[in-house]
Amino acid sequence: MIARRAYLITSALAMMALGTGLMLRSAPADADMGTPTQSRFTYHGQLTQGGWIVGRAPLGATRAFLGETELELDGQGRFFAAFDRDADGEVVLRAKKADGALEQAKLSIAPRAWRIEHINVARRKGGASEAWWARRKPELDAIGAARAKETGATGWQQGFIWPVKGRISGRFGAQRIYRGEPASYHSGMDIATGTSGTPYVAPADGVVVLAVSNFSLEGNLLIIDHGQGLNSAFLHSSKLLVKEGDAVRQGQTIGHIGASGRATGPHLHWSIKWRDARLDPLLFLKS
Repeated sequence: MIARRAYLITSALAMMALGTGLMLRSAPADADMGTPTQSRFTYHGQLTQGGWIVGRAPLGATRAFLGETELELDGQGRFFAAFDRDADGEVVLRAKKADGALEQAKLSIAPRAWRIEHINVARRKGGASEAWWARRKPELDAIGAARAKETGATGWQQGFIWPVKGRISGRFGAQRIYRGEPASYHSGMDIATGTSGTPYVAPADGVVVLAVSNFSLEGNLLIIDHGQGLNSAFLHSSKLLVKEGDAVRQGQTIGHIGASGRATGPHLHWSIKWRDARLDPLLFLKS
C-alpha cells in the first residue's frame, strides 16, 4: 500500500511537471516494486509518450500483457514495458493467473507537446533509387534481426547513465511538417561534444547484438540489448571498441563519437527502442 501511495504521488507530480514543460525523471529500477506476495500490479516509471515502466505482475500470474503485447516476466514476476512516441492516452495492464483469475490496471499515458516546425515549402518528392535501396534493404534487415535477439541481459533493471556529456543538439520526437505533409520525427537524442573521437560509454549493462561499419545512414553503428526487448543504438561513431556478442557493463567505454554516415558534424545519436516502440532517452536518465 505504501509503494502504491508513493507511485500515485509521483504520478501526480509528473503530470504537474508536464504542464509546466518540465519532465520529472526517475531511473528504470532502484525502487520498490512490491514483493512476490502482492495481489495487484505494482510499477513505477514515466507514464508519458516515449516513456516506460518497470513493474511486477500479481502473485500467481502466468502471463501478462500491455494492451495486446505480451510481456516477458522474469523469475520474480518483474517486467519492463514502454510507450511509443505516439501512444494513445490509455492502455491496460492485464495478468492471467494459474487459477484462471484475471487482474488488470488502467494506465493513463500523458501526452507531450513535441517540437514541431512548420515549413512553408513542399516536401521534396522522389523516392530512393534502385541502387540505393539495394544497399539499404540488407542494412535494415540486419538492424531488425539484431533488435529481435534475446540475450538475457538485465540492464533494463538499472538506472541509466549518460553515455557522454555534451550539448543536446537534437531532441527526441522533433518533427518538420512541409505544407501539411509530416516528415519522419527524430527517433533519438543527439549529443554534441564539438570534436570527433570523444569516448562514450554504455548507459546500462547489455550484450552487443550489432557492431558494423559504414552503413549508409548510421555510419558506424552499435546496438546493445538491455534485455526484455529493450535496446540502445549508437550512430555515427568514428570508432567502435566492442564487437557482436560482447557483454558490456554500465560505464564501460564502447566507442568514440564521430560523423560517419549521414551526419553534418560529430555527435552521438542515441536511440532506444522497446519492441516496436521508440522511446525518449532523456526519460531514462536521473538528471
